[in-house]
Amino acid sequence: QVQLVETGGGLVQAGGSLRLSCAASGRFFSSYGMGWFRQAPGKERDFVAGITTSGINTYYSDSVKDRFTISRDNAKNTVSLQMGSLKPEDTAVYFCAAKSRGGRYFAKELYDYWGQGTQVTVSS
Repeated sequence: QVQLVETGGGLVQAGGSLRLSCAASGRFFSSYGMGWFRQAPGKERDFVAGITTSGINTYYSDSVKDRFTISRDNAKNTVSLQMGSLKPEDTAVYFCAAKSRGGRYFAKELYDYWGQGTQVTVSS
């Protein structure tokens, strides 16, 4: 069992930056691939970024590539999402998730555990 808690959301102006963190409790955090997803009102939950167990490989959606950076610290059981050059269309609830299975990081159905989400609002 893994419990995930996201922090760091808030209100920021367009062009600004924000850093989200996700703290994991439970055993074997380093054996889980981690992902960040987001969901805007009335829309599907979409993949944002993913990172492999070792942190060597990262994946991004086209909409955030070159603006967002995912990282993890297995010693501290945390995964982070550094967001820059924020746009109003980045406004959403952001979720972190953990998966033990292989497969594509953008596939939300492969994730076993989810956090409760944190709101990010980007004003124009």
